[in-house]
Amino acid sequence: MTTAARFTETRFDEVTVLASTHGGAFPYGNTVVVHGSEATLVLDPSLDVDHDPVGADAVMISHAHEDHIAGLRHFDTAKYAHHDEVGRVRSLQVLLDGYGLTPEERAAVDAQIGDTFALTPGFPEARGVGDGHVFDLGDITATVVHLPGHTRGHCGVLVEPTGFFYIADIDLTRFGPMYGDVGSSVDDYLASIARVREVEARWYGTFHQKGVVEGARVLRERLKAYEGVIHRREERLLEFLDRPRRLDEIVEHRLVYRPHVQMPFVDAVERRTAQLHLERLARHGQTATTDQGTFYRP
Repeated sequence: MTTAARFTETRFDEVTVLASTHGGAFPYGNTVVVHGSEATLVLDPSLDVDHDPVGADAVMISHAHEDHIAGLRHFDTAKYAHHDEVGRVRSLQVLLDGYGLTPEERAAVDAQIGDTFALTPGFPEARGVGDGHVFDLGDITATVVHLPGHTRGHCGVLVEPTGFFYIADIDLTRFGPMYGDVGSSVDDYLASIARVREVEARWYGTFHQKGVVEGARVLRERLKAYEGVIHRREERLLEFLDRPRRLDEIVEHRLVYRPHVQMPFVDAVERRTAQLHLERLARHGQTATTDQGTFYRP
């Protein structure tokens, strides 16, 4: 392992993880580099990556959130993202559209992104790819695996025959899954967790804190705990619906963030998360809506 100014490099055969020296918590993350005999692919250049350290031939963005494209401006090479994400990579304003913010929230988030990430207006040259797209790097391949839920086009990348599966923001943290965007889905997230669980790999890499998990058994244990956060949020919501509640009351109650957390996007995430869980629970007959538009547990 060698140390660079803002990240450490750890090698997993043909894969190198540029691990954040900040611990990988937002706004930082862990960038993955795939070294083939004929080409090099970079996945999600983070805020810590302030130059192209590897001479990349291509960059794949797992999904269009600011922390995953923070270092993209330092790469003068082909850029890719899933078809459902590429518009947000091409345009920062389209990226902001995907957060479903009020005008006041949007102005505050836009300013925060500018202060923290200094993003360009976008990367119009980015190209869209689909599930199963293969980057042929010579002696190894990197295959795009669509894992929606966090965002509509969120993807992982499976490196073979190395056996390294980058699962991006299915990040195995105690905080749990995030699904606060306009294109997010609880059901899709659960299905993506199930898809990851079925993939046999030697290593599983995440963008945030956990970094790399070795072995399918350990991965599945951590996935179980990670998925459990979704179900606990629903349990807490059902407990709160002991009487009719307005959406703004549920947002204030908070299903995702602790009460002391104050960031400009928190209410938007809480609002979207509550809406998704209410819709899901209603489909299962566990919640209902009054004529006044409040929500309750039948």
